[in-house]
Amino acid sequence: MIKFFGYMCVAVLTIIVLVTPLAAADSGADAGSLSGVTNQSENMHRPEDFAADSQKVRSAHGYLSISEAALLGVVEGVTEYLPVSSTGHLLLAEQLMGIGHNCGSVEQCRQVKEAANAYTIVIQLGAIVAVLGLYFARVRQMWRGLRGHDAEGRQLLINISAGFIPAAIIGLLFNKAIKAYLFGSWPVVLAWFVGGLVILALERRPRAAGTITLLQLGWRTALLIGCAQCIAMWPGVSRSLVTIVAGVLGGLTLAAAVEFSFLLGLVTLSAATAYDMLKHGALMLHTFDISALLIGLVCAFVAALVSVKWMVAYLNRRGLALFGYYRVALALVSAALLLSGVLT
Repeated sequence: MIKFFGYMCVAVLTIIVLVTPLAAADSGADAGSLSGVTNQSENMHRPEDFAADSQKVRSAHGYLSISEAALLGVVEGVTEYLPVSSTGHLLLAEQLMGIGHNCGSVEQCRQVKEAANAYTIVIQLGAIVAVLGLYFARVRQMWRGLRGHDAEGRQLLINISAGFIPAAIIGLLFNKAIKAYLFGSWPVVLAWFVGGLVILALERRPRAAGTITLLQLGWRTALLIGCAQCIAMWPGVSRSLVTIVAGVLGGLTLAAAVEFSFLLGLVTLSAATAYDMLKHGALMLHTFDISALLIGLVCAFVAALVSVKWMVAYLNRRGLALFGYYRVALALVSAALLLSGVLT
């Protein structure tokens, strides 16, 4: 299993590196077509104003190709529920592929980047559907609890709701500031590095194994896990990492912490996806071709199915140390690329 995960991580990074020059070549071939629309878009600030100009550019240039969208989907699906931060990996992939760069005027690039940042959230929908299918029995149990037919399902629903509340409040209050100041390369690298060190420190620290199962979890512990989840709004931290660690430190068994993390993610990620779809959906559709967006979602779904099944099986046998080493190594490599000018 260790070899499998290692091969998958290497494969994802290799695909990013290989696709980047191909995508750049596709973009460069039609770069000249941008000059005719640059001056017209200098003063555009609304998605509807950007639409006509974006449509002209898309037909010849394309801000997001099918191959780029497929790659983003694979990256999202593989990393969403692993404790390595899917958002950080998506931002890295976008950087290497040049999405949001060299796309015409400053205003065009700003709107493309804004649409790309929104897509890094919306593409989670593919992974959400995958986990919904894998944990449908639990979701059905909560539905029965809501209807008063399953006491354990009702308590689980209360716990998920308690865990979601902190993220809902912080997300609504600070969403704009988070995207403005933390959706950058250096914040992601820092989060990867620190998160990796935290994992390794916890793995080396002897502790008693948790005894609380998922159905024994109380709402107060669920609320604390939800508060910890807010830390993951910093890209690179990893929502699954902080919720699993918080659950284990709160006395849950590792299996229970992983399952609660996944179920909490269904609600949290769905809410974030719905919010960005409502707020930036028009901009994404005006900027990117809908077929590319859908391809990314499908790839995220398939990749998440494989990734989640593997992670559950792996963590039932081993700890989180492997992910800690991976995060530290990725942070060091990314920092070198930033210092060398490959990334910005």
